[in-house]
Amino acid sequence: MTQISLFDTLPDGRPVQAIRLRGPRLSATLLTLGATVQDLRLEGVAHPLVLGFPNLAPYFAGGLYVGALVGRVANRIGAARFLLDGREIRVDANEGANFLHGGQDGIHHHIWAVEDIGTDHVVFSLLLPDGHMGFLGQLSIRAAISVAGDALSFDLSATSDAATPVNLAHHGYFCLDDSGDIRGHQLQVAADHWLPVDAGLIPTGDVAPVEGTGFDFRSARRIGSSGYDHNLCLAIARQPLRPVAVLKGQSGIRMEVETTEPGLQIYDGRHFNGLPGLDGRRYDGYAGIALETQLWPDAVNQAGFPDTILRPGETYRAMTRYRFYR
Repeated sequence: MTQISLFDTLPDGRPVQAIRLRGPRLSATLLTLGATVQDLRLEGVAHPLVLGFPNLAPYFAGGLYVGALVGRVANRIGAARFLLDGREIRVDANEGANFLHGGQDGIHHHIWAVEDIGTDHVVFSLLLPDGHMGFLGQLSIRAAISVAGDALSFDLSATSDAATPVNLAHHGYFCLDDSGDIRGHQLQVAADHWLPVDAGLIPTGDVAPVEGTGFDFRSARRIGSSGYDHNLCLAIARQPLRPVAVLKGQSGIRMEVETTEPGLQIYDGRHFNGLPGLDGRRYDGYAGIALETQLWPDAVNQAGFPDTILRPGETYRAMTRYRFYR
């Protein structure tokens, strides 16, 4: 039976609820704060498959974004500004001079409403007002999340009453064994190109071949410690749902990623520094890897990148499945 309980309370007194979902092989705990996946378990496996925290404090500090949905624009916008239909739009600069993951008040810090709930699924919704973090348009977001079958599934949709960029992503960190370090995991990604970035991690505009670089994961290989926080280019536009990546832990657990999205941001979690995690674990550098399916970063400023603009009368739709096998 689905269980809803109090997880913790925000400083302003608002409650954050925990929602426990159970499918045939997976079980998960989600939070109403950020539509966050706080815990994920596979039947017969003693350790969690994701990073999460036992209370709210780390989610506002060194554990920012962990397990949450991010947006209304995931990833980065260079100089926190862009042109839209000839008008300059300035958004929240929350990473130096640049914009990251929705700004300081991104969707990861909002309490989402619960529209529907069942044993293995929950549907969250959120309404962002016109002008929020500098963006135009009232944006209505719906996130259907489930643990049906062998997959943690996300079906994300949004509509707006004004033209606005939209790029929503799940920012979970995965560790498929109990080592506390993903550098020994094997990763394979169906991407022939990657996006070089400048010192601020903003794409230069080049779309470079992975051949001969540390970004060539076309064949499975060890992740290692090469400093990954980059977009691998899966396609030039949104596609039908299809397999794009495989992650394998040293214990043999395998996760297959399916998505409609044209980009996969890989981030190796090297910044973690002794955060208190699930079941008494301590998260240090490389404790988990983020595999964020999304549109390409800074697309609003880059000619030739996939279009991120959602216009009135259109519906944004993005689907991602994380499938787990032993």
